[in-house]
Order: sequence, then C-alpha cells, then structure tokens
Amino acid sequence: MKPQPFTVHRGVAAPLLTRNIDTDTIIPSREIQRVSRQGLGDGLFAGWRYRAPGSREPDPEFILNRDAYRDASILLAGANFGCGSSREHAVWALGEFGIRAVLAPSFGGIFRNNCTLNGILAVVAEDAAIRSLSNWVQKDPRRNRPQIDLENQVIEWQAGETLAFEIEPAKRRLLLLGLDGIAVTLQHASAIEQFEAADRAVRPWVNRLPGSI
Repeated sequence: MKPQPFTVHRGVAAPLLTRNIDTDTIIPSREIQRVSRQGLGDGLFAGWRYRAPGSREPDPEFILNRDAYRDASILLAGANFGCGSSREHAVWALGEFGIRAVLAPSFGGIFRNNCTLNGILAVVAEDAAIRSLSNWVQKDPRRNRPQIDLENQVIEWQAGETLAFEIEPAKRRLLLLGLDGIAVTLQHASAIEQFEAADRAVRPWVNRLPGSI
C-alpha cells in the first residue's frame, strides 16, 4: 500500500509512556499469520489490548480501548519506542490501525526508518515536553487534539503552546510526498534505463539470457 502524504495532521493523541516498548509488544509474533498487511491492525498491542493470548475480548483498561482514545491517530510514547527486532509488521500494524504519528524521546533506529517509508511520522521530542502534552491531552482527549505541521516542523497544542521538532530533510521529503523506497527509485527510472542501455552496449555478453546464442 502506497504511503499517504503527511503535511498537516490533527488527531486524538493516546498517551502510552512506557519505556522500551519493543516491536514484539507492538505486534506479537503470534499475530503475524499472513504475508499481506491487511488485518495486522487487529494485532496491534495484542498482548495489552486483549484479555488473553489469542483472544479478541478487549481489556477495557488499555488506553486504545477507552472510548476517548478508540480512534487515536497520534501516539505519545516513552523512550526507545520500537526497539528490538527489525520487524516491519510493527509499523504496518500501527498504520493499519490509523496511527499517523508517534512522539517519543527516542526510537529504535530501524523502526524509525520503517516509519518514514510507510508514511508514519516519528518525532523525537524531550520526555518533559511529551509528558506536558500528555497531561493536556488527558484533560479532554476528544477536544484537546494536537496538530502536527510537518511543512513547518511544529506541533501546536494548547493556546499559545507549540513544540518545534527536527527531522532529516530526506525523511521530511519522503513523508511530505508520500514516497516509499520503490517510489524514490522509480524517480530515477530514466537514468537507470540509460545506464542499462550503455552497459548492454559495452558488455552485451552479461545481458544475454541463459541459453541464448
């Protein structure tokens, strides 16, 4: 599925400030039963969202099961979010659930790159700033919805409060345009074709199909 461009997003933010949430917590291995991404959202945080392994009975205490946060699209997280394995299914599950952005003091490196390539903005912010934002959100989650402006690299929340953030220019461009790795490569299709044509002219034997004369 092609990533959706990320320009400005305003949505319900769910606080999940536990540190070191790894990719197996984001989506347990038992929830990965298919090659397709479809259905992975049901397995998001399955060990916490449901009362028992393999069950689909919601635990009413888990943040994403509470009425105020059921359609959350922003996640406020603790340090080292997305650590552990390089499991891209974790990002796919977040995306299918509807998460467009995650704010955390730090991320697993591979996880953050996977977020960028799948249209999810991973914002690094100080723990104190995230906790202040969390406290404001919890007063009225449906009304107190942060707005994330990627173009200007700023998060707007309560009156007069903003939070600027940094992001690598390459990551910012991918997210603004809704590009993944394949789309980036295809932008250079003409140059690739020219290179291949020149290579065939210089080394015709390399490009012959097996069994051809």
